[in-house]
Amino acid sequence: MRVRDWQDVLRDVVESKADPGEWRAVAGDRRRGLGEDLYLSHPRAGVYQLKTYAKNPYEVRGVGAEVARRVDDDIDPLFPRDVGGRFGVQSPPEDESAAESAATRLGAVVETHLDAPTTPDAFFEDVMDAVDSPAYGPMDYGGFAGGRTEALDALAETFEEAERLLDAEFDDLVTDDVGRGFQ
Repeated sequence: MRVRDWQDVLRDVVESKADPGEWRAVAGDRRRGLGEDLYLSHPRAGVYQLKTYAKNPYEVRGVGAEVARRVDDDIDPLFPRDVGGRFGVQSPPEDESAAESAATRLGAVVETHLDAPTTPDAFFEDVMDAVDSPAYGPMDYGGFAGGRTEALDALAETFEEAERLLDAEFDDLVTDDVGRGFQ
């Protein structure tokens, strides 16, 4: 397992060419200290773990790694199928023309859903398609004073070695950023 910058790990997710709508996620507060834990999974692309924190309102820092090459029967039930929360990963448009095209598609989706009976899930799915999101799906999220979900704790136990290595790298990153007095 190779620990890398969290954005490099997300780049792997974006470039995976996996079916965008089959991704699932579990996230919440870190067990100890500042920041959040996030697990992203796809049946064929594998499982990725990220540890991040907001260094300031404009910058997120973190580390991550691929922790499994595929989702097996033991961990599949830990990832949500139908949960009220949703997530999406997005790459910036390549140029002004691509941005205008995405904005036009997004406007058409909003107008269509405004004039027709729809569901929040259908709207979300159509928005993700309109902006050509490479990864999106249901998310079980325990953050914002919600703490940690049972699934997040179970994933941390399942990937105990990865958890230990990522925690050490993450703690070093935070210490380098804010100094030892912050802890």
